[in-house]
Amino acid sequence: MTRHMRDLSRMLRDAREAIDSISIDVGHYHISLLNAVWMIFVVLCAFYGARLAARIGRVMVRRITSLDATQKVLTEKLATMAIWALAFFTAIDVLGISLTALTVFSGAFGLAIGFGLQKTFGNMIAGIILLMDRSIKPGDVIAVSDGKGNTFGEVKRIGLRAVSVTTRDNREYLIPNEILMTSQVENWSYSSRQVAISIPVGIAYGSDIDLAERLLLEAARSAPRVLAHPEPGVLLSAFGPSAIEMQVICWIDDPEMGVGNVRSQVLKAAWHLFRRQGVEIPFPQSDVHLRDSDGLREVARILAARGGSQEP
Repeated sequence: MTRHMRDLSRMLRDAREAIDSISIDVGHYHISLLNAVWMIFVVLCAFYGARLAARIGRVMVRRITSLDATQKVLTEKLATMAIWALAFFTAIDVLGISLTALTVFSGAFGLAIGFGLQKTFGNMIAGIILLMDRSIKPGDVIAVSDGKGNTFGEVKRIGLRAVSVTTRDNREYLIPNEILMTSQVENWSYSSRQVAISIPVGIAYGSDIDLAERLLLEAARSAPRVLAHPEPGVLLSAFGPSAIEMQVICWIDDPEMGVGNVRSQVLKAAWHLFRRQGVEIPFPQSDVHLRDSDGLREVARILAARGGSQEP
């Protein structure tokens, strides 16, 4: 057994020397095939080890019940960054690379950060700040202006680069963290999930305003998502050019489900109630007044002449 062990040890040593003999010289550095294989092995171990450690860390953080959703996300991000930094420096130490040899590389890397990667690192810092001050957190319903309109949806995830917002039509928008830090953002669930919805309704002049108010309140209460407390309300907002303008105010506590379906339910119920009770919904009307003039009389004479010349 001892002789076999010595033979195996001799074979491994000969194989190691053979692999190490395959080498090239780059300047003052001697790189052998054995060193290259060892470097690849260390890098792969560090990469997959960091990924596994980060995954285990996320699972452990999510099991902590004393932290809310925002604190868990922040802890996950910080732990992930610390794990990857530890893996990087551990790999450098195992390979025996002196940090002084990375001076030129670090200078170039810092220059790249200053010019090419400033947006990336800016978004990273903005994401950490958003998680720390808890102004936007997963589960919030926000509206962000993009110049053409508002992106309205629920925050699903806050990443190091962007925030994932899912709209009611199941479109997912990735909004850079810097935009949320520098732009005005409507957070519909920041301090309370109760949101008021204003629904404009017009009734014809001559209608019973008190009856219309009672019918609108009945229509608002019939919508399943409208809260009983606070109670819905009706406001007389203006006497418009062709209608008496009123506003139905109702409250919901699930803004992530959208507001368009609530408006549709209230207006549909109001339509049926108005028709049954005889409350008229007007349409725009205009009165045209013609002033007497020579030209107008000439046009009237020509039309009368043409009408008189036609045979019955």
